[in-house]
Amino acid sequence: MTDRRLHDILDPVMRRSIFLAVFFFFLLAPPAAFSFDGPLMVRNQFPLFLPVDTPVLESALPENSLTVGLSYSSVFMLKNSTNWSVNLDMETAELDFIYRRLVGNFIELGLEVPVLSYDSGVLDGFLDSYHRTFGFPDYGRSSRPKNEFLFEVRRDGKVVLQGEGGGIGIGDIRFTAKKLLLAGDPAVSIEGELELPTGSASKGYGSGGIDSGVSLLADKRLGERFNSYFNFGVVFPGDLRWQERIDLKTFIHGGAAVEAAIWDKVSLLGQVMFQGSPLPRTGIGTVDRAAVLLTFGARCSLGKDMLEFSLTEDPNTAGAPDFQVNATYRKKF
Repeated sequence: MTDRRLHDILDPVMRRSIFLAVFFFFLLAPPAAFSFDGPLMVRNQFPLFLPVDTPVLESALPENSLTVGLSYSSVFMLKNSTNWSVNLDMETAELDFIYRRLVGNFIELGLEVPVLSYDSGVLDGFLDSYHRTFGFPDYGRSSRPKNEFLFEVRRDGKVVLQGEGGGIGIGDIRFTAKKLLLAGDPAVSIEGELELPTGSASKGYGSGGIDSGVSLLADKRLGERFNSYFNFGVVFPGDLRWQERIDLKTFIHGGAAVEAAIWDKVSLLGQVMFQGSPLPRTGIGTVDRAAVLLTFGARCSLGKDMLEFSLTEDPNTAGAPDFQVNATYRKKF
């Protein structure tokens, strides 16, 4: 074998070997002073649950921060039971403003203001092509006109909610208080929340009642490059005041997340969250079953500023959007 032929064979092998060596060096090298910053901020945008004190996963550690989060989701559901009818063909945009302040190194107080918009959207054509290309079921989406808004709930044949399409409205404003119970590793805290009926219930932006809840939060290091987060809580919703008053039920929620410090400024995150339905039993399985949200994303830290991007799916196909994308900016003080 000539030297030239040997060079032609070894050269691509050497390039791949060098590439893999560099890749694993950066992957396995311990990060320099990496700061773990909590789970991804993802809220369940299922339109029937969204106004009822919908939970998010959080870190146990208090902080001073300002967060602006943008979420966009699509949901399609045409379901009926003996007494209920739920018809949803819509896309939801949510802009969240969250301010947290540590008071006297004792307790973290928070204020959350959501701005919501329900619309017919523009994704029906893309989703139709996606389902046909990969042979996935479309749940009957193709039976409806593309990008036509539908947000209607009936009980005993009577309309109890007729959502507004194309509008923008403030949702229910939430106040939180977090107290650190155990510092160190693990860190454990308790958080209480109160959600006030500032959003229009008749248009689907709010619940019309006062909701409250309490959660237990824990952070646990998993070695030098990994951190984990665990949440478990219960929500005590008030009455749901659509066009008719509907008694809601107490529900539990929880979840877990893992953050991996790939580089000193970039981390990858995976998390799963569940929540029970706050609605009375409807006889529609995709509404009555617990919702499960599976999220994967990344966070880039630039000093005190952070950017997050994530994609959320609904593996349980119940009580959650068909898909959801999230982008978040957070600044720590």
